[in-house]
Amino acid sequence: MTLLRVGLLGGSFDPVHYGHLRAAQWALETFALQQVRLVPARQSPFKGPCVASDADRRAMLELAVEGNPALAVEACELDREPPSYTVDTLKTLIARSPEALFTLILGSDAATGLDRWKDSAEVRRLAEIRVLARPGNPAVDPAVVPFEGLAISSTDIRDAVRASRSIRYLTPESVRLYIEEKGLYK
Repeated sequence: MTLLRVGLLGGSFDPVHYGHLRAAQWALETFALQQVRLVPARQSPFKGPCVASDADRRAMLELAVEGNPALAVEACELDREPPSYTVDTLKTLIARSPEALFTLILGSDAATGLDRWKDSAEVRRLAEIRVLARPGNPAVDPAVVPFEGLAISSTDIRDAVRASRSIRYLTPESVRLYIEEKGLYK
């Protein structure tokens, strides 16, 4: 049986932006994956609550990946009670797709705290872990893959919207229009 190689890129995606999408596309190609699923967290155990609703974050992600069949939205964490634990997500996905081999794609900042994650040894057993150096932070650990990403942050986008500055070219146009139409982040 040939295993389907699936990358998982989790986050708040509040909102999704080109930095997230570039990381997903880059991981797809660099790690020889057949698909990358963007996994919006319902509530990270390490962050405060999201600004946009679960439904809005999911809708923005679906707009962002539209037209790229290799990228998909995996919303299983939105269907569970918070907090969102990666170990639970992996167990759910493995049970649902036993033919898949999952690769967890982490930014170097998230990877430094991996030992604090719930059942981190089980996370490492259930998925291959690939770590990308964040833009502007060179990889010092040989296990961290250098990634020439885009230095865009969701926080900066929310701040720009609040200050009535343009977010054009920071996020897909469909997402920008959705944010405008729904009056998000004001």
